[in-house]
Formats: sequence, C-alpha cells, structure tokens
Amino acid sequence: MNLKKYICPECGEKYPVTDWRYKCDCGSALDLEKEVTFPREKIMNRKPNLWRYREAIPIEKDKHIISFGEGMTPLVNWRHDNLELLLKLDYLFPTGSFKDRGASVLFSFLKEIGVNHFIEDSSGNAAAAAAAYAARGGLECEIFCPDYTSSGKIAQVELFGARLNLIKGTREDTARAILNKAGNHYYASHNWNPFFMEGLKTVAFEIAEQLGWMPPDNVICPLGYGGLFLGLYTGFKEMKEQGIITKIPSLLGVQSEACAPVYRAIQKRASVIEKCRQTNATLAEGICAALPIRPRKILQALEETDGTVTSVSEKEIMDGIKILAGNGLFVEPTSAAVVGAISHFRREKRINPGDKTVVILTGTGLKTLKEITVPRSE
Repeated sequence: MNLKKYICPECGEKYPVTDWRYKCDCGSALDLEKEVTFPREKIMNRKPNLWRYREAIPIEKDKHIISFGEGMTPLVNWRHDNLELLLKLDYLFPTGSFKDRGASVLFSFLKEIGVNHFIEDSSGNAAAAAAAYAARGGLECEIFCPDYTSSGKIAQVELFGARLNLIKGTREDTARAILNKAGNHYYASHNWNPFFMEGLKTVAFEIAEQLGWMPPDNVICPLGYGGLFLGLYTGFKEMKEQGIITKIPSLLGVQSEACAPVYRAIQKRASVIEKCRQTNATLAEGICAALPIRPRKILQALEETDGTVTSVSEKEIMDGIKILAGNGLFVEPTSAAVVGAISHFRREKRINPGDKTVVILTGTGLKTLKEITVPRSE
C-alpha cells in the first residue's frame, strides 16, 4: 500500500498527511488518497485481529502499530421478531466498544508521524478508546466530554491517565470547546480524521470473512456522526472493488428520536441533511449528533446500497436493553437502539425472512450501569 495525501471530496484540494489539520480549508472533512490491496490467502493465515488486513490499513511500518490484539469479534445467531439474524458483538473489545478499531489505527498513525500529544472530544466511548491506546502507545492526551457522559466512561478516561475536561451543555458545546484549542494542539478527532475510519472499516472485512467471503444482505448499525456507518460502506466497497465480494449490503442506520437529522432527511426525501436540534434527553448518548460530519457521503452510501434510516424512542431503547439482556447480551443504550429498529425495518419490508442480516452491537452495558439499572421488584 502506498499512502499519499489527504484529499478533499468537495473541492479536490490535497494536503500532506503530516499536516496538523482536521479539515480542508473549504470546511469539508478530508478523505485519504491511498492504494489498497487485499491478499485473501495471506490474510486467512494470520492472527485473528484487525491487523490481519494489513495491506488495506494505511500505516507504513509495523513498528508503529499500537494494538491490544483487538478484532475478529464474534458473529452469533439470534432469532427476533420471527427473523433469523446475526449479531456482531463489537462491544467485546479492550475498552468495551467498537471504537477501539479506529483508535488502534489513528493513534498508530500519530506515532508514525511523530505526534506524542493530542486532544480529542467524545460523548464517551471514543474518549475511553483514545485514552487507552494513548497509554498503550506512550502518548499523552487531553479529552473533552459532555458533563452528562456516563460515569463508567469517565472513570475509564481518568484511570487510563488522560487529562479530562467535562463541558456543560450539549454535545455541540463540547465540540465548540475543543475547537478553541485545536489550533495549538493535534486534534485527533475520531469523527473528522479519516484514519479513524480506516480502523472502523475492518468490521466489514471481518463480517465478510466470517460469512465465507460472502456479504450479508443487510447490515444494521447505530448512526450518529456517521463513522461506523461509513466505515461499513468503505470496507464493503473496497472489497467489492478488489473482487473479494460481489455486492455491498444494504446499510440500515438507527437514530434516536431525540436527535435524528438523517432520518428527517430521508422522510423528506431531501437532497441534503440539515442540522437538527436535540429535542429531549436521551439514553443513547453515542448517537446524539446534530449533523453528521460527512453528510453528503452518508446520502451517497444510502443511495448506492439501497439503504435507509429509522429513529427509535426512549422506550424502544430501554426495551432493547432488556430484550438483549434476556438473551445474555448486556449492551449500552446506544447499542440497544438497533433492537427497536429491527421491527421498523421489517414493517417497511427493508428486511425480510430469508435475508442474511447482520446487526452491530457497539458498546457494553457495563459502562452505563448507573444510567440503565433496572429497579428490583419487591
């Protein structure tokens, strides 16, 4: 693989990847100009972690890799709403969420270009992942989180040794607070930096490999700022371009009714996604995003994969936690949002009996014990 430059998908401007920038001068998020190969026979003989897809991950030298051996999370059968489904247990990572995929790649990249201190903002899981991988790689980091972030995630960040700033207000207020520092520090944003998505795309690689290099018909995942959704799209698309698979699955996103900009755009059949104000508090903090970072690309992915987006209520989120727990799966509210969405997609005939549908479970419930503890009956 030959890593080249950042490239802006909107204006075409290019920048060296060593630039301390998180976006294009035109304001757009940046992509990577790169070459990807996918030697399937070599991959299948390697250790079962995300770095088995080495030629598709844009880190030049192995010595810079920061890893706990993460990846190849289980894919298990589950029957729900008269559908046979496959659950991708992507909460089974060192810090308890799928964000470890992106953290391993992004912070390996920082080590490669000689950055030893960075700042990051998150509603929780990405903060924990950033702090853990910084500790693993000998990097220093400063984390900004909303003050309503789950106590379990805050504990992780602090115990991993990161400097923590809790910001009052909404998730947007946290983003504004960190941007005041972004000019003087490397802003390693998991939402803006394309290297993070390079890690997230490995979930698509794993799904295809676990299914015998056959893509599923549908993949359902939570959708906030859009990293996982676009990671799936990128990963499946790269495999299709390499001739590894013959189609990209239909991508089905799930948002909270409290803040659902993509769902609203789909309902209006709009050609753009408009910024959405959060209407009420939500347990699903991880998908509470006023506007995705790459809105045009999300619409492109939806169109190319014949995908769609739904939104779920707080009751459906809580019910999802209980339903999964009743099957031995303890996930956080953001992750449980997918359960209510399954019924939505079935009613809309987006998923049908006989389809091979993968559902991504993204974060462990152990991080949100205080928020979701169910009172014991007397």
